[in-house]
Amino acid sequence: MTSKLDSVTRNIHSAAANAGRKATDITLVAVSKTKSSNAITPILDQGHRVFGENRIQEAAGKWPELRALYSQVELHLIGPLQSNKVRQALRLFDVIETIDRPKLARAIARISQEENISCQYYIQINVGREAQKAGIDPEEADSFITLCRDELKLPVIGLMCIPPADQDPAPYFLQLKEIAKRNGLKKLSMGMSGDYQVAIRCGATSVRVGTAIFGARS
Repeated sequence: MTSKLDSVTRNIHSAAANAGRKATDITLVAVSKTKSSNAITPILDQGHRVFGENRIQEAAGKWPELRALYSQVELHLIGPLQSNKVRQALRLFDVIETIDRPKLARAIARISQEENISCQYYIQINVGREAQKAGIDPEEADSFITLCRDELKLPVIGLMCIPPADQDPAPYFLQLKEIAKRNGLKKLSMGMSGDYQVAIRCGATSVRVGTAIFGARS
């Protein structure tokens, strides 16, 4: 597994160089969903510290213990968040990438104040307007970003997307980049195991890679 991590890291450096960018400006989020603590430990032992999880209950079952053993872990929630799980998510994660509706944003704003917890947030944009995927529609993005930042005072740092699986991802990545640019957002979470090098060419500041590091999902 460590050799797979090395391979992904080399690919990130190569893609960044080809795009005239610095690899140090791109964060690799190692997606450890469905993976056991035993599978994650070799990646931690190699020094990697940024991980992504989809499910709160699964993350709660392994990460508190791992964090007690390894310092400076940064944990991202990259799966959908239900409003009734916000309190648990805020206590567990450092970054929440999937704010996608006003009800959720309002719950996060209220509970983060109650708990006195400071997270960082991304807004998820449904760039392909796919009914089965979460995310705010692109045409509603500007007003939703304004709601989150100006009215609710959430520290939104960027945007996240998952493009349609059966299409060229580049136009969708560039669409996300344009929405971020006009709203003054610097961070773009886009690109997964199959398309992270394309995402880097399109301006990704973080890529979410699981299978290419850990192998097929359990």
